[in-house]
Amino acid sequence: MRITILGAGVMGLCAATELVRRGACVRLLDPKGPPGPHGCSWWAGGMLAPFCEAVTAEASVVRLGQEAAAWWEGAGASVIRAGTLVVALGRDRVEVERFAARSTGHRILDAEGLDALEPGLSARFSRALHFPGEAHLDPRAALAALHVGLSSRGVDVEAFHGAADGTGGSDTDITIDCRGLAAADTLPDLRGVRGEMAVLRAPDVALSRPVRLLHPRHPLYIVPRGEGLYMLGATQIETAHRGPVTARSVLELMGAAYALDPAFGEAEVLELGADARPAFPDNLPRIRRRGSTILVNGLFRHGFLLSPALARMVADLVLDGKHPEVMDEDHGEW
Repeated sequence: MRITILGAGVMGLCAATELVRRGACVRLLDPKGPPGPHGCSWWAGGMLAPFCEAVTAEASVVRLGQEAAAWWEGAGASVIRAGTLVVALGRDRVEVERFAARSTGHRILDAEGLDALEPGLSARFSRALHFPGEAHLDPRAALAALHVGLSSRGVDVEAFHGAADGTGGSDTDITIDCRGLAAADTLPDLRGVRGEMAVLRAPDVALSRPVRLLHPRHPLYIVPRGEGLYMLGATQIETAHRGPVTARSVLELMGAAYALDPAFGEAEVLELGADARPAFPDNLPRIRRRGSTILVNGLFRHGFLLSPALARMVADLVLDGKHPEVMDEDHGEW
């Protein structure tokens, strides 16, 4: 069987890795080549946080997301299993209680417990949630690990300038379309959700795990990347616009980071970036089959969290004829 995968973002790379691991013959095509700043996977936070996602996501996201950390480790990525911290400023403390009520897998920390995990935060926060079963990774390093692993097995990212319908060509038995928003030409219910981020160098800040700062208007997550580097994000804007980061978002991100730890005020801004994530109306991903083409899309903000499970489902479908698990239990869609 000749399998062609369109798109070398996180979904395409995970699908290729899973199929090759099971002995399939795969071609991987992308118009812009190997992973880089041209795709939304490049700008991801890299949080493997299924229990935190329970606050806003469906139960299927939580269940399937728990596969992610082990899968990434098996694929050669460096996964840090230090959990996630959730905090809020004094005036927003009720947000922590709400978050706790809507999620599982956490333990409640007082100032002493927080000091044991993140001493730099205990002076400003007297209460926190710790999700010890969660993890994080550096998305760019993880994408590179998949690319290197595939190349070592003879699968390189080839240039793709194919037809708009996403077909892989006459020499392909099965096409797996993982083009993200580019597949809106064949998926009319796909929409873009813009996310913006910043990378800072803050040597005076010492965080060893992702921290989510709750706020009713400007929530923030901060993910340590090692060597004093931190990725800041949280914006979620209903638009497919992929232009530069706006001044409003920069101010919100930096202001929230400063509130979390004033040492961020002396940080160097190394990078600002923005892109649009592909999403369906209910923010759940879909695996759809149209003849010899399988479309995998709509990962929303769960790209690194859900791509491993979706890759497994796609491989099960292509190689074993097994239907994917239901994501949308209300409508029975997969």
